[in-house]
Amino acid sequence: MILLEISSGWESFFQLIGVLLIFLFVLVITYFTTKWIAGYQKGAMYNKNIKVIETFRVNNNKFIQIIQIGEKYLAISVCKDTINVLTELTEEQLTWRPSEEEKPAAKTPNFQEIFEKLKGKFPGK
Repeated sequence: MILLEISSGWESFFQLIGVLLIFLFVLVITYFTTKWIAGYQKGAMYNKNIKVIETFRVNNNKFIQIIQIGEKYLAISVCKDTINVLTELTEEQLTWRPSEEEKPAAKTPNFQEIFEKLKGKFPGK
């Protein structure tokens, strides 16, 4: 009877280890899948002909945007179901004029940098 209790204890222990290993495997697969998808989307959106220069929220579902399409600048209104062209702008009409010297290298903060900023805001134990 004691032997059965010991063997069922070991079975429970090995089942727990097995579940933990499966859980860790799923976490690792999720991490790499997320990294791969993020890299794919970043590559798909890099160096395209359409750029959003500025967005202004008018209402919950209504925005005015200044976009660049090729060499043209357009002011558009974006609503829930429609997009309308308001006017075409020249580069001189913009207060912000893009130039290659002004454009900083797009650096997205990594998780470590965000975590360090948040860690500094909370008192330590």
